[in-house]
This record gives sequence, structure tokens and C-alpha cells, in this order.
Amino acid sequence: MPPRIWRSAMRQFTSLHVAILALGSLCFSSAHAASTLVPMTDAELSATRGQALMGMSYIAPTDSASNSSSNGNMGFYRLALDAQLEINANIKKLQLGCGGVNGAGACDIDIDYLSLSGGTVDSTSTERASSSAIITNPFLEFAVKNPDSASTREIQGFRLSAKSLSGLLTFGLENGDAASGINSLSGYMVTKPTGGTVTTNPYYGITQDETNTAITGRATVLGNLYTVPFTSTGYNLNLGAGSGTLSMGQQIITGKRINTANLNATARVGGLAITGTLDATASVLGLPIPISGNVTGTVNNLDVNVAIKQSLGYFHAAQLNGSAGYLSVQGVNILWPEAASTAQTGWWLELTNPIDIGQITPAGSVDIALSTIVDALGQVSAYLDKNPVDCGLLASSCLIAGNLPVGTVDLTGKTPASMALTNVVLQKQSFSSNCYGSLKFC
Repeated sequence: MPPRIWRSAMRQFTSLHVAILALGSLCFSSAHAASTLVPMTDAELSATRGQALMGMSYIAPTDSASNSSSNGNMGFYRLALDAQLEINANIKKLQLGCGGVNGAGACDIDIDYLSLSGGTVDSTSTERASSSAIITNPFLEFAVKNPDSASTREIQGFRLSAKSLSGLLTFGLENGDAASGINSLSGYMVTKPTGGTVTTNPYYGITQDETNTAITGRATVLGNLYTVPFTSTGYNLNLGAGSGTLSMGQQIITGKRINTANLNATARVGGLAITGTLDATASVLGLPIPISGNVTGTVNNLDVNVAIKQSLGYFHAAQLNGSAGYLSVQGVNILWPEAASTAQTGWWLELTNPIDIGQITPAGSVDIALSTIVDALGQVSAYLDKNPVDCGLLASSCLIAGNLPVGTVDLTGKTPASMALTNVVLQKQSFSSNCYGSLKFC
């Protein structure tokens, strides 16, 4: 027999031999098991506990959790792992949903230098690299249109999620003046409420020529025998700098293929000193009485609207504290069960745990709008009308320049000042790399 045929025959013999041995072992094991297994009593069965590693669940379109008002006739099939997974991962470039129906040159999700680890933003590189994020009960979920119809049912999307996520998710290499990390996002994020400090610039040389507004009031003369009105167009006032607390509530950042977020904050500024001079003329019994004084007063409760246009490349750290997030892809807009946002067509990333961006204190100061100055002058007039200037017995107090108090000007509800900011470096977004040693990324 030629050698080639012999080798073939030997391989067939070996395979047959192995099969016979395996079958013999199985028969022996079955016989042995039959002879050793005994039935369990009811008490033993009652005391026995077990748990499946994987489980399946279904949400019908009629269930409230299916969000049928948004999704229509759509059911959800979920395959879940009843376990905790630990993961430490670095992804240099994450791009999903690029090109296609949305056109070339852009992606649904485009993130540079994404890292997932345990720890917090205060962890060192060594601590991050030696830790793991915890994923509790991860699951894969399918959205099925017309789930009860075998002929028309259709998979509309799927998502990867978990019951809870704990760890630190970072984007980019570092927190600095240049944007890095998130280039494009289709998804949902939310920021924690925060605060800060806002200051206003002084405003010098406020005159009637600029404001086109006269200051009015009343004065008492001849020992308070007469109270007469006056009007001043000859004033020259200054408004000093002030400061106040900035407040920014929780901000939702969501959209498709976005790269900037529009954040809004408010501030209330007080302690703005009013100084300057005021000249006016009153009339008593047809006789003109000049009124002159050095103005003193304070402006409080100036509202400031702060608009921040923030590149997503300045968001670098998302602390996952047990919240649920997910990554999905879908052919139609879907409000997934227990989700905070409606996932739009294509890829979608939802992070529901609020991101701590730290206090926002603008480096510059706010310019006070002229309309706000006009509102302040109206309040000054109201004060001088309610609290007449005391000119004394012979009007001597008004003839010689003295103090002319205008009280505390309350600008609550009046025209606010505005401040526009762009790409603020966020305080609570600094982090260490997820690497051993001095590497920025590994």
C-alpha cells in the first residue's frame, strides 16, 4: 500500500478508535450515575437555591415601560447577564456612524483618547491603571416593530447597557486651553448645577446727552414750608464696579452630531457705588432755586445673563456613580425603556450621571448695558421724589454743593446685563492618564 493511502487509513482508524472510547466512557458514566443518583426530598428541594447566569425578558407594546406613545407598536427583547464585570480599557480613536446617509466627513460619535477605569478624577495614574470600572448586570436589548406579527416584525435597533455603571470615563489627553477628546457626539449628557463669581466693569461719565433721560425729584425749602419739584439734565454720574454670585442649574446637552453646547447661567450683582454731581433748578413763588450736590448711593440686585458657548472638547471627565448609560444604534428614533432621552437615528450615547464641571468664574468682567443705566436713573428719580432734598431755611443747603444721597437703587426685575463667554476651561475636568508611568495614553 502506498504511504499516502496508509496514512489516510491510519487517520480513519484513529478517529474510529477515539469515537468508540468516548462512547464507552459515556455509557459507563451514565450507568454509574444511574446507580448513584437519589431523588431529593421536598425539604431538600425547598432549601436549594439557584441562579441563572443569563436571563431573557420581554416588554410588550402594551406595557407602560415600552413608551408606546413615542415608539408605537414596538416591543423590546432583553438578554441580560446576571453578573458583575470589571473592565479597564483605552480606546485611541472611537468613530461610529461615519458617512453614509449623513454625508461624508462627519461621524455620529467621534472621540479621541477614550479611557474607562475605576477611581475618580482625583486618582493618580497608577491608581487608575490598577483599577477597574464595574458593570453590573450588562444586557443587550433589541427593539422590534410589530413583535406579534411574524410577517411584518422588524428589528429597529439594539443597545448595549447595564443596570449600573461605576467608574471614571475620560476623553482626550488633558484639561487645558485647547479642545481635545469629543469631536462629535450624538447623544445625551447632563452637567451638575454649579456656581461662580461675576464682576461688573465700572461705568464713568453718565450724562443726559448719553442717556437722553432726565433725573427728577422734589426739594423742601423755607424750613420745609414748601416742597417743590425739580428736573436735572446737568448730571455727571459714575457707577462703580460690583460683584455677585453666578448660578448655573443643571444643563442638558443633547443632539445629533453636535460639537458645542450652549450653557446658560445667571448672576445677581450688588454693591455698585453711585458717585458724581447733579445740578438742577427748582422754582419757589416764581423764584428759581438752584440745587447742586455730590451724589452718593448704591445699586443692588443687578441681574446678569451669562451665555456660554462651550466646545464639547472641553468636557473631559464623566464620573459614573452607578447611573445607567447606554450605547445604541437604531433606524428610527426610539425612546428606550428607562432612558432619559430619545435616541435619534444612527448611533447614540447616553450618559445620565451629571458631569461635575466645577465653578465657573469668568476671567473678564461684565459691561453694564445703557438700558440698565436708564433703569437705574429711573430708580434714582423715584427715590428723590419719595425722599425730597432738604434745602434748609434759606435754601443754602442746595446752593452750596453738599451731599446729595440717592439711597439704594434696587434693580430687581429691571433690564439685565449680558455676558457672552466662549470655551471656558472647566475646573473639575482635570484627570490623570490611565497608564503606568508618565505616558499620556497607552
